[in-house]
Amino acid sequence: MSTNKKLAGKVAVVTGASKGIGAAIAKQLAADGASVVVNYASSKAGADKVVAEITSAGGKAVAVQGDVSQKTDIVKLFSEAKNAFGQLDILVNNAGVYEFAPLEQITEEHFHKQFNLNVLGLLLTTQEAVKFFNPAGGSIVNLSSVVSTLAPPYGSVYSATKGAVDVITVSLAKELGARKIRVNAVRPGLVETEGTHTAGIATGDFHDEYVKNAPLGRIGQPQDIATAVTFLASGDSSWVTGETLLVSGGQR
Repeated sequence: MSTNKKLAGKVAVVTGASKGIGAAIAKQLAADGASVVVNYASSKAGADKVVAEITSAGGKAVAVQGDVSQKTDIVKLFSEAKNAFGQLDILVNNAGVYEFAPLEQITEEHFHKQFNLNVLGLLLTTQEAVKFFNPAGGSIVNLSSVVSTLAPPYGSVYSATKGAVDVITVSLAKELGARKIRVNAVRPGLVETEGTHTAGIATGDFHDEYVKNAPLGRIGQPQDIATAVTFLASGDSSWVTGETLLVSGGQR
């Protein structure tokens, strides 16, 4: 890798990186010079494909399985990351789940599934990651969502998890600043991914309404989010912490 890349010599862990936004983030971090640990929960094929794309472009990456709502999996993830690349400089908390339901259909399972991964998982992953940052510090980037402020109907639980991510980002930025660890978040708008297609929101009425209200007149692509994450992961944002960057085509 050429040394003029802004993440040359850095090591990044990206959770939930087998597809969609996470895959784009992993590939962008690698393109900017980082060695990347591509974490996945269940899609080994997806993660292996991301690793293959990175390595064929001259980058460095490994795939590591782990459900980041489970503490034991998180510990294994970071120990394998250290075994692979010897250090840790960047954590991207991208793994997440979303389900929409009207109030009448909210169950304990619906609540805990989303909070365990999107909030508790993020906290436990960060808790483990900071043990591996060196004294020079590092960067943590959390994936929030435009729903944390838009708060659409039927999204009360999912929106609540992302509201929590926004608050956690600010709180941890204050807590970890003395250790030179920066904590920021990216708040994507509607992005076209396998997941949003499956949920039926990358097309149809939801899509049309979003595009109508977004000043830039389109939904996002994973790459739109990846470059914003790379900015926050790199020294380009060395005096930025506790911030949430809205990347939504202007929809707010």
